[in-house]
This record gives sequence, C-alpha cells and structure tokens, in this order.
Amino acid sequence: PGPLVVSRDNAPRPLEVVGEQITVLASGAQTGSYEIFYQAGPAGSGPPPHSHPWDEAFFVIKGNIAFGIDADSMVAAPGTLVHLPAGTSHWFRFESGGGEMLSMTSREGASHMFTDFDREISPTAPDLAKLISLGANHGLKVAV
Repeated sequence: PGPLVVSRDNAPRPLEVVGEQITVLASGAQTGSYEIFYQAGPAGSGPPPHSHPWDEAFFVIKGNIAFGIDADSMVAAPGTLVHLPAGTSHWFRFESGGGEMLSMTSREGASHMFTDFDREISPTAPDLAKLISLGANHGLKVAV
C-alpha cells in the first residue's frame, strides 16, 4: 500500500453501528496492517461487553466515555488513551452529551465487521442475536 490521505472531502460515509457512527479512516487493506476509525455517538450508545482477536486503542477527543475493562470500570475524559490487548473483555458507553474518539486496531478485521453491521443490523432496533452471529464470523465474542 502507498500513502493515504483522508480529509473531510474524501472520507467515506460513516457506518451506522448500533447507534454509533464509525468512519473507517484507514482500513487494513489500505495500510497493509492496522486500522484507524473515527467514532461518534450519542449518550448511552456503545457496544455490549465483548472481546476480539485484535488489539484496540481508543483516544477520547470529546465528551466523557465510560469504559469497562474486564471487571474494572472507569470514565475517560478528553485526552485519555485506553489500550486493550487482543482478547480483553471490554465495553464502552458515551456519557451525557455524547462523545467522539479515534480508535485503532492492530490488524485488519474490524472494518469488515463494522461494514457487515452497517449493512445487516438496524441502528435503531438492533437484533443482538444477529449481531453476535455476524460478529462471530470476525472473531468477536459477545458476553450475554
């Protein structure tokens, strides 16, 4: 892969993933390895507890975001970086007023999963069983 420049003018459309908007800024196909996402969500949005086979890091840009990591929980304010090794059980929730963050994964995978969710799962009335099934195709494990 060659150089990649993403601006507001050429960014892909945000994917609708269970109430959250996720923009794929750099896919693994484009970088040859890692992936970068811009994530924005209203208060209360975010995934259920889950794990996956890639490392993931989040950098909070705006708003407060509650994170659950294994049995611990915390609130991340703007400027906070949260890194999670592959296989770590985690969840997050955008708090009052919603929020924005950048996230990065260690390898290709999440971009395909988010694309499947955008295509197959209603953003307003998500079918959790279908989300779990689609996610399993990408190595996602959801705690229910």
